[in-house]
Amino acid sequence: MPSGLRARLGSALVTAALTATALLVSFTPAPPAAARQASGSSEFTQHILFKASQDPGYACFRIPAIVRSADGTLLAFAEGRVLNCGDAADIDIVLKRSTDGGRTWGPLQVVNEGAGDTHGNPAPTVDRDTGRIWLAETYNTGRTDSAGCSVPCDRSPHLQYSDDAGLTWSAPRDLSPEILPSDWNSWYATGPVHGIQLTRGRHAGRLVFGVNTETWDGSRVTADHAALIVSDDHGGHWRIGATDTWPVAADGTFRQKPSELTLAERGDGSILVSGREQDGTDLGHRTQAVSRDGGGSFTGPFHDLPDLYAPQVQGSLLRLGDRLLLSCPGDPDRRRTMMIRSSYDGGRTWDGVDRGTVVTTDWSGYSDLVRIGHDTVGLMYEGGAVDARDEIRFARFTEDWLTPRRGPDPLTADLAPHARPAAVLGGAAETDGVLGGALELDGHDDAVRLPYRAALPLGTGDFTASLWFRYTATSGEQPLLWMGGIGTGQPQVWVRGEPANNRVQGLITVRDGAAAPRTVNVRTDTAYNDGRWHHVVLRRHGSTTRASESERGGGRLSMSVDGAQSSVADLPGSVSRNSPFGVHIGQRMDGRAFFTGAIDEVHVWDRALTDEELSDPKALRSTKDTVLWLPLDHVSG
Repeated sequence: MPSGLRARLGSALVTAALTATALLVSFTPAPPAAARQASGSSEFTQHILFKASQDPGYACFRIPAIVRSADGTLLAFAEGRVLNCGDAADIDIVLKRSTDGGRTWGPLQVVNEGAGDTHGNPAPTVDRDTGRIWLAETYNTGRTDSAGCSVPCDRSPHLQYSDDAGLTWSAPRDLSPEILPSDWNSWYATGPVHGIQLTRGRHAGRLVFGVNTETWDGSRVTADHAALIVSDDHGGHWRIGATDTWPVAADGTFRQKPSELTLAERGDGSILVSGREQDGTDLGHRTQAVSRDGGGSFTGPFHDLPDLYAPQVQGSLLRLGDRLLLSCPGDPDRRRTMMIRSSYDGGRTWDGVDRGTVVTTDWSGYSDLVRIGHDTVGLMYEGGAVDARDEIRFARFTEDWLTPRRGPDPLTADLAPHARPAAVLGGAAETDGVLGGALELDGHDDAVRLPYRAALPLGTGDFTASLWFRYTATSGEQPLLWMGGIGTGQPQVWVRGEPANNRVQGLITVRDGAAAPRTVNVRTDTAYNDGRWHHVVLRRHGSTTRASESERGGGRLSMSVDGAQSSVADLPGSVSRNSPFGVHIGQRMDGRAFFTGAIDEVHVWDRALTDEELSDPKALRSTKDTVLWLPLDHVSG
């Protein structure tokens, strides 16, 4: 036994009894409101599973994965990071087992010691026919600092198994000859999340897990690949199945990079594959594909889900009857607010963050879901009050603890061509407006959200956004219109009142090619919070794409309130790229601020209206070149 492994195992065994007790008492927060309001049969419990202070020998634990064995034992895997919390240092694969459905857990076991190298990305799969548990994993040469693996990284897939519900494990075997072709030579990652065994159709019994890889041409990464790995002989042999490849341009840009794939078998036997989307120019941080032949091929390329809000992070799928669950943080920019969201149509649509169930508002990251019983689910996830990497937690809950399925939201008309009505959230009430009715928003949870459609992103071109507002708030952020992403790194357009700073501000953040995001804003010198109606117009003009940035340098971003105008030089690039995308009236995209007051006549065009048009009531009510038009004079439903 290697000395490092012996030392860590000895330390873990000495503290096993203390740890088993601590796991039950060291983290007992009040359950979320949804849990407290649920029926008496609902259940939610949560405790710390891995933490450096309670599991000596490790600086950090990350990358959870969990499965339920054929005999009902839960196996919770993680990366035990020895030196630091970096991704490419000395990393072991560690395990804790529970034989009572996750209520208590045994001591830490080292399944695969890195011994100075990185042994990680656990992707366990249970063969229900044989009882064998397969563990796919990825190796690379370890570092002594916390930096990432150098590109190209010498990653290779390995596999080991257990026939006794995780008590003992086989020696790892190198899977490179079977599932590592020569052109997948830069990055390679198994999972990290549980794999599945198919139960329906002619491929029943097949084992499937996901990988993502890169191709290196000697000077740069030229392609990203997402693939399924399958076995039809209970793990004796493995092969590459469905594969989707996305080229990387010479400037480093690419449309998509599906990675960290999680799988679920749908009721019709097809496989839904959901992945993290990392830095592609397509909108969204989650991307999906479907296989209808048992993982042999995809029905089409991965497609992004712009309105499924999440940061760039791994997630997990689990089928629960006719419902699909997705675990991942709900903040569109940062790793926080772990949520469970549901789909009732096989993943074609997903609940928004306002319909999901919040597990914690703490920082949170990677996760995995496991079915414990008929209606009982386990969630293993990274979380912390200070950092998502503080600890790995295990939550156990019943299906009726989840937020109940909600009926349709009230609607208000969008008069843009081919547009669906917008959802009215909270309890926004009709009030008198500038032209007929308007909506009064309470500053708590009232807002209007538009369903995503391809015409909404404004891209690189000119636009005009116009609306009327009335408010008296003297503090807080007062969002009026939000289009795009959020944070300092995501393309976006917004207008908001900032009464504490005595101003109204308009802002755009753009991405141009492979350049870093850039932001420009325009401001008034008063907040206009006098309780009267005011007309604000944010306009980007002269920004239509041209051959070079110097040719695009003549554009302006201007904002006027009641005709008083200020402007700044525009920045070339797209205001809708790379990130989740939403259109919200009276609400920040991440739901952390709401407008208190009334809003009327929200109208956005995909061109710059002239000053004459802006002063012409007829032009302001024309559908020509309209992206969205919300009169906000009536709420139905």
